[in-house]
Amino acid sequence: MGPDSGPADAAGPRDWGAWPDVPEAGSSGASRRGSGRSRRSRRDQPSAWEGFTGGKDAGGRKRSRGDSQGIVPDGPVEGSPVSRGPAADPEAVARGICLRLLTMAPRTRAQLAEALRKREVPEEAAEAVLERFSEVGLIDDEAFAAAWVSSRHAGRGLARRALASELRHRGVDEDVVKEAVEQLDPEQEVETARRLVQRKLSATRNLEPAARTRRLAGMLARKGYGPGLAFRVIREALEDEGPENLTFPVDADYPLD
Repeated sequence: MGPDSGPADAAGPRDWGAWPDVPEAGSSGASRRGSGRSRRSRRDQPSAWEGFTGGKDAGGRKRSRGDSQGIVPDGPVEGSPVSRGPAADPEAVARGICLRLLTMAPRTRAQLAEALRKREVPEEAAEAVLERFSEVGLIDDEAFAAAWVSSRHAGRGLARRALASELRHRGVDEDVVKEAVEQLDPEQEVETARRLVQRKLSATRNLEPAARTRRLAGMLARKGYGPGLAFRVIREALEDEGPENLTFPVDADYPLD
């Protein structure tokens, strides 16, 4: 009887060679090694996408699956197949940028406009998106300013002067700034100044009265309190400790009430 020509029900030509009853020595290991080399070679070969990026980012780090396809959080990799597709709609790009920033934290219209400008979004598309976001309430500078005043005064003890400066720095309109800071009750501002002084008073007890006054006044000035209010609450705090502490420096920049 001739060599086994394969199973009776096996598909394929009948002359494909003998089927040995016992595997040849080393054939299984060689097959496994060959299979491993094949898998490694396939794994090590760069994909068509990685041909444009080298499979690594600008810092030499291996890209993730999404990155190897030419997609990164800030847009397609330059030169990738994705980047050679149709140009993105400028308004869609502007909406994505604004929504991402608003998800992270509240923003003013001016802050969003500046972000779109830096990303080189066309001015017409940027203005259209900002206007639409304002219409639906996603951008509301008045609400932003009111919340900012309430939060920063309660958390940092900032006075109206400092709060107004921060809002102007974020591009809030002057009328909106004035309306927001005027909502802060003057008596509440005085009470906050007293609380700030009491918090720092014990740390200055080893200083001369004049030095204590200057240090406390400087702290209040940095938080936006005027010199008249600052010296009044400092004088009250020192008076409660004893009359020997009532020594104030004569300084035209810090007039008393």
